[in-house]
Formats: sequence, structure tokens, C-alpha cells
Amino acid sequence: MKKRFNSVNDSTMKALLWKGGLGFKSAFPVPEPSPGWALIKVSRAGICGTDLEIMKGYKSFKGVPGHEFTGKVVSAPEHEEWIGRRVAGEINIGCGRCAWCLGGKENHCPDRRVIGIAGLDGCMAEYCTLPVGNLIEIPDDISDDAAVFLEPLAAACRILDQIPLEGREKIIVLGDGCLGILSSWVLSTVVKDVHLLGRHGWKLEKARWRGMKTSLASQWSGEPVDIVVEATGSPDGIADALRLCRPLGTVMLKTTVSSQIGPSLTQAVVKEITIVGSRCGKMGKAINLINTFPDIPIELLVTAVYRLEQASEAFSLASGGPSLKVLFKIP
Repeated sequence: MKKRFNSVNDSTMKALLWKGGLGFKSAFPVPEPSPGWALIKVSRAGICGTDLEIMKGYKSFKGVPGHEFTGKVVSAPEHEEWIGRRVAGEINIGCGRCAWCLGGKENHCPDRRVIGIAGLDGCMAEYCTLPVGNLIEIPDDISDDAAVFLEPLAAACRILDQIPLEGREKIIVLGDGCLGILSSWVLSTVVKDVHLLGRHGWKLEKARWRGMKTSLASQWSGEPVDIVVEATGSPDGIADALRLCRPLGTVMLKTTVSSQIGPSLTQAVVKEITIVGSRCGKMGKAINLINTFPDIPIELLVTAVYRLEQASEAFSLASGGPSLKVLFKIP
């Protein structure tokens, strides 16, 4: 492959590759952006729970994993005005032709690709590509480490799009991983009574912000609440969520796992509970939230930072060690 870009010194790059096992490649081909797409030099990439599920077979993905990132645009055919901008990116790429895409809901396009998850190499590499329309410029006052959280923070903000809140609700968030903590923070900006239940005292300590309450799930003995957000990352979480939700309440599901989620839904029927699936949100709303609440302690969630060459140690810590967010600093 010939050299193509002034900002790219070689036609190969360092990258992680998943093909039934995770490997580090020192000379993986640099992706070439199509017209309307951008080539991004990645500076940070985060390990997400979805990445860990990919290692268990989720979506049968093979390629470069990773979808949480920040970097700078180094090439953008037809959109040179983007070159040099520091960006993050919306992760879903629709076909652009179906009714979902034409209606602005490409997240539900049946033929969509998802960076690092389905049909498109991800960001755990020196370079990645996305359509220019998926990019969002990162304000100067948001650090690279904080910007990696824009994708999961946007997913947490999605809750506010799906459930109308008056501020008087009683809400439980189940799960003290990053998504559970971020969801608690987002909800606490509009609701006074938000309670995060988890399994790790040290994570719950880091999660405290804006008067929200935290408890070990094993010690919870309160009354069922109006809304339960299930973000445990476990196929068993929905059963706990249904138990903690009052009759005629709402359970919002955030967990995606490779194994089958198959609890009894009898409680949902008997208690007439509304179940809402919730996935990706818009990064612009995440940036607005950070701007509105500049004291939001996002960077406290970073446990460790590794190089790509240390992928084995990084994924080991992310999957089984005492961690919240593990990042790669690239290069």
C-alpha cells in the first residue's frame, strides 16, 4: 500500500486484533477513508463492558475492537475543514437509504455498522475511520481522558430522552460499573432521589456526587421504587430490577451481554411494569452536560492507562481486577 497522507508516516500501524483471541499487531494496515469519511489518529481508547462481551462472542465480531475514543482528524476527503480537529465519534453508521436512516434514526438501521462492534474496525489502534457526519468536535476544556467517556455518558443521557421525569421520582440504578455510575450522575441532575446499588464499596465511594445515595446491593432493604435502571452487565440483573420496581413502574435495561438474557418475566406481568430498552445517545448532549456541570468527576473513573503493547494486562485488569475504566494511551 502506498503512503497517502502527509500526516501518516507509514502505511501500517499498531493495532489490537480480535480473531477468537486478542493479539497485538505492530504492522496492521492503516485504514483508508472513503469520500465523506475521516481518518483519525487515536490518542485515547477505552475498554468498555461491550468489548469484554466481544471477547466472549458478542456479535461474532472479528477485527480491531474498541468504540470509545478521542483523537485528531488527519485526513478527510471532501471535508478538509475537519483536518486537525480533536474529535470523538458517534458509533453507529447506518446505510443512509432505509426509512430509519432517512428519519434520523440510523441507530436502528437494520444494516448498520458499529465501530469496533459490528462490521467496522474499531479504535484500539493508532488510526480509525468514521463518516464525517459521525464526528463531534471536543471543546478545549474537556481533556482527552474525559473525552473518552463521551460515548458512555451519551448512553446515560439517553435515559432522559426516553423517560419523562418530573423530579419527584424515586430511582434505583443497579450496577456500580462506569455506565451505572454515569447513569446515576445524569439522573441526579434532574431527580433528587437517586440511589446507586452495587457490589463494591470503593466504586460506590467514587460514585458519590450531587447528594445521590449509594448502598451495597446486598444490604438494601428499602421499598420498591418508581424507576429502576439496570446496568449490572449481568444477565441476572433484570430479575433484581423487576423485584425492586413498584407496580406500574418502569425498568430501563442498559445491559448487553453475549449470553442469553432469560429471567422469568412473571413479575413484569403481575406488577404491570413497563420495560424500556436503552442504548446509544447523542454525544452533543454529553458535552452539554459536562459544560453545565463542570464539576462532574469523570476522570475519577479512570483506573489505569496502558499502551497497546500491554493489551493483555489491560484487558485482564478490566475484566477481573479492581477497575472502573481502563484506557489505552496511543502511541
